[in-house]
Amino acid sequence: MTIQIVIVLILTFVINLITTLSYSVRIVGIRTSRVAISFALFNMLVLVSRTANGFQAPLLAKTVENDIRIGVFDNVGTFRLIILSCSIATVIGALLIPTFQRVLSKAVINFSTHKSMGKLILHSFSKSGILYFKDNITIPTRENISKIKLDAQFPWRIFILSIVAVAILTIGVLSAVYASYLNPDYRTTASNLSAFINGFATILMFAFIDPHLSIMTDDVTLGKCSETTFRKYIVYMTFARLMGTLLAQLLFLPVAQLLAWTATHI
Repeated sequence: MTIQIVIVLILTFVINLITTLSYSVRIVGIRTSRVAISFALFNMLVLVSRTANGFQAPLLAKTVENDIRIGVFDNVGTFRLIILSCSIATVIGALLIPTFQRVLSKAVINFSTHKSMGKLILHSFSKSGILYFKDNITIPTRENISKIKLDAQFPWRIFILSIVAVAILTIGVLSAVYASYLNPDYRTTASNLSAFINGFATILMFAFIDPHLSIMTDDVTLGKCSETTFRKYIVYMTFARLMGTLLAQLLFLPVAQLLAWTATHI
C-alpha cells in the first residue's frame, strides 16, 4: 500500500466522520436555542472536511497514473478498502454523536458569552477543556436503537433518498477516478465526470432531504414536534448513511464502467 493510499484512507475517514457528526448539530441548536451559532461553529470542522476532500481526488489520480505507467489496470481492492473506511467512519461517528453533542453545546454557550473564536479555540486545548471532553465521553443508549420502528410513521421516502444520495456521494470521486483504469485513453475526461455523478446526489440532498430536516428543526423550536421524535429521525438518518456506504460497494464498479463508457461517447 502506497503512502498516497494511506493518506487517502485517513482523509476519507475524516470526511465521513465529520459528515456523520453533522447530524447532531441540529439537536445542539435546539437544546441551546442557538441554531445559527451551532452551525457556525460546526463549519470550522466543515472547513477541515472540505480541505481533506480537495486532496483526496489528486492523490487518487496520482496513484492511477503511476499504476497505468507500470501496466497495472486493476486496483479495485484498494478502492473498496477506501469505501470500507467510509462505513467505519460512519459507525465511529454515530458512537461519538452523544459526546459531540455535549462538547458542541458547551462550545456554543462559551462562544455566546465571549463572542471570540480565538478564546474558544484556546479554551478547547486548555486543561479544563480537555477535562470537560474527558468527563463527557459517553456512548449512545440502547433506547435510541429500540425507538426504531418500521411502522406507518417511519420516513421511508427520506430514508431511501438518503441511502441513495449517500451511496452516490461516496463513490462519485472514486468511480470517476477508477474509470481511468477502465479507459486509460480518456482518463482525464473520465476523472472529471465525478461532478456529473455528485450533482445528482447533491440535488437529492438539498432539494428533498435537508429541507425536510430543516422543517422538523423549526417545528421542534416552535413546539409543533417533540425533541424525542426529532432525535429518532436523526437516528434514522445515521442508519441511512451507514446503509448508503454499504450500497456504495455494490454501485462502485458499475458506475465506474458507466463513466468509462461515457468518457468515450460524450
